[in-house]
Order: sequence, then structure tokens, then C-alpha cells
Amino acid sequence: MKILIVGAGQVGYFLCERLSREGHAVTLVDQDEETIERVQDRLNVLGVTGNGASAEILEQAGIKDTDIFIAVTNMDEVNILACLLAREYQVKTRVARTKSIEYTNNKAILSKEKLGIDLLINPEDAVAEELSKLACNSQAFDVAEFAEGQILFQGLRIPPESPICDLTLAELGELRGIYRFVIVAISRGNETIIPRGEDCIQAGDRIYVFAHKNELPAINYLLRSEKKGDKPTHRAFILGGSRIGAQVAQSMENLEFNTKLIEKSESRCYKLAEQLNKTVVINAEGLDVQTLLDEGLEDADVFIAVTRNDQTNILTCLLAKQYSVRRTLALVSQPELLGLAADLGIDACVSPRMAAASAILKFVRRGEIISLTAIEGSNSEVLEFEIKGDSGLTAIPLSELHFPRGAIIGTIVRGSSYEIPTGKSELAEGDRVIIFTLPEALQKVERFFA
Repeated sequence: MKILIVGAGQVGYFLCERLSREGHAVTLVDQDEETIERVQDRLNVLGVTGNGASAEILEQAGIKDTDIFIAVTNMDEVNILACLLAREYQVKTRVARTKSIEYTNNKAILSKEKLGIDLLINPEDAVAEELSKLACNSQAFDVAEFAEGQILFQGLRIPPESPICDLTLAELGELRGIYRFVIVAISRGNETIIPRGEDCIQAGDRIYVFAHKNELPAINYLLRSEKKGDKPTHRAFILGGSRIGAQVAQSMENLEFNTKLIEKSESRCYKLAEQLNKTVVINAEGLDVQTLLDEGLEDADVFIAVTRNDQTNILTCLLAKQYSVRRTLALVSQPELLGLAADLGIDACVSPRMAAASAILKFVRRGEIISLTAIEGSNSEVLEFEIKGDSGLTAIPLSELHFPRGAIIGTIVRGSSYEIPTGKSELAEGDRVIIFTLPEALQKVERFFA
């Protein structure tokens, strides 16, 4: 498949890296010549220097033969104009990133339909939604929903005091009658593995789990690491009054959290106070520890830092941890800081580029993919497929299907019921299967369900 990407920022580079590795013919357009040269040196892509909203440059990049066009520069107007040009060249699928709500809200004069854009992504909306989900989960550092929210995919850190430390997967499997979940991957250091029965969970591991939403209370109890007597008080502190901060505050209000939002701009505080109903808006610096303590930081369940500065977000989360805040979440845009933040003890980090990438990648897949989540740091993905009657996969035990190595079926959803699969499980038409796959198995999984 021929894919043309405009914009070599974090999202553009990530997409080039992922899609070229999968064997797609990727061309990248960017105005910065040095950036193009650097990307061509590191990745298997063709680079073209120039304005991505120029018909001449796009023709040089081969737009006439392009299957998918993706515009992800930092300028909304460039992305939209580039997609309009791609429509004139009859490119089948057109994707644009936009930061302005003028194009994405329900009352937009220029909607994606009117612009002829198949997918119009605002990463800020996706980031705010993910932060809100993580804030309500007492342990997960990563969370995604599948099958209309019935099945949850969670990433969980295993501290030394965890009751499942030093247990093998086989021993955990014996608890399945009580706790219905499956561990589909273990991340240890820089390695991510799909575990077998003899593999042992160790302190410091990050495990990835599939479970039905109704099973979460029991699973959280099994994986608990909190001290006895710790009880949630439903108090949240949000640092940063940007659009993301306001959206998260609104979500926390809806979830009945006692929410306080800290913003250093006095004028922005007045706007937020008018916009939010129950949130207490505080005009203060995020590093003004005494003010935060006076406002009850030590009693908070969650501290969410969403300023435009990664270092500020990381540092303030660490300060909150020092004052016994149960859970800290940080917005981190720089990929190189994501792993560092986690190693320092921040409970979860959310990356805008991953929010945008997950939405875009769904559009360039073969097969019957319903939804997709990209896993930061490991290049792994979680895919959801629907089984067709003519797929040749039905009424055959999974043990006989020769499913690709490096991938695992975590859950089978059939109507309103679900199954944690075994080798004896069989697929049926209309089933939805949710799969965790390592990067080396991704293409094989796509072909398997194509």
C-alpha cells in the first residue's frame, strides 16, 4: 500500500516508523530538509522537501498513485488544504490532524464530511478522555475499551508487595474460576513477551490484562498493593487550565469527584470558573507547594498534571507523590521522557502522539479491524476483529488454527457474553476477538483475518 504523510513531527515520524516496518511504501513530505534527511537515514521511507499543501510538491511525492494520505503538521490549515488537494487527486482515504475545535465540534461549519476528510483527529480530545479513564482506575497505567466498553485492556505495574509476585502463569490460571481475566503480555525492562504457563511474574514487571468490566473489582482486589485502611475520598487535583485540563475537570465533575484545578493565568482562571460547574479553580503556580497543601493536596486521590511543559508535569507529579497522593498522572509529549517518568514512580503517562497514532493506524489496516490501540514503548498493538462466516476460521478449535506466534487472543465476545479462550475454544460468525500482538507478528495477524 502506498502512503503519503505530510509532516515529520512526532506523530508523522511515529507513523513513518510503524508503517514502513510493516512493509508499506511510505513517502514523507516536510519543509525542513535536515529533518527529511534524518528520517531517510533512520527509516525505510522516501523523503520529499517542500510544502505539503502545494500541488507541485505533492505530485513530486507521487500523490497520483497514493492509497492513503495523512496530513499531521502542526498547522490545521495546512493539513486541511493538503487533504482537499488529495481529494482532487482522488486519493481514496484522507486523514488530517487538527487542534482547533472549529472543525471537530458538533456545530462545526466546516465538518469533516464537508471537507471530504475521512478521519479528522484532535489529539487533545483523545488525551482528555484517556486521562479521565485512568483517573478512575486505581492501578492501571494504560487502559483501553473494546466491544463497546464490555472488555477492558489494562497495563498494571507489579510492586514488590504485590500478592502475585513470584507466581507463575499456570498458578494464576488456577484462580480463573474466581478471577476471570487473562495476562496477555509481560513487559520486563526493554522486552515484551507473550507469557507461557511456566513464566513467572516478578516485581517491577508491567503486565497487560484483558478482563470484563464487571470483573474489575475482584481483579483489583487480587492485584491490590494499597495498605489496609486506604480508602478513596474522590478528591482530584488538576494542574493546568488548558483545553485538556478543562475537559478532564468536566469529566471528573461528572464522576462526582471533588475537583480542584490549578492555573497560573488569572484571566484563564475566570474563564474556567464560568465554564465549570463544581470545580474549584485556584490561581497559583504548580510548584507553590504550600498553596497546594493548604488546599488539601495530602488528602487527594489523584493528581493530574496537564501543562504544556513535560518537565513541569513530571516534577509536580513527583512532588504530589511525596505528599502521599495515591495516584499521579502526567501528560508527556516527548517520547524519550515517557519511560523516565514511569521509572521515577509516576503511575501513568499519556502521550498525545499515541492518541493520534492509534486513531490513524486503524485506517491503514487490512482485514476487518473494528478498533485498535497502540502500546507506547513496545510497538505492540491490541486489535479487535469481527469474524465473518466465510473466513474459514469458524467451528475449529483454536489449537488447530495455527495462530501466528507473537500474538495471543485475549478475549472472544459473543453477543452479550464473553469467553477467556483456551485451545478448545471455537470461533463463530459474528464473534469479536481481541488480540494482543507484538510488532513482528502484526502483518501475520492481519493476513490471518484478511
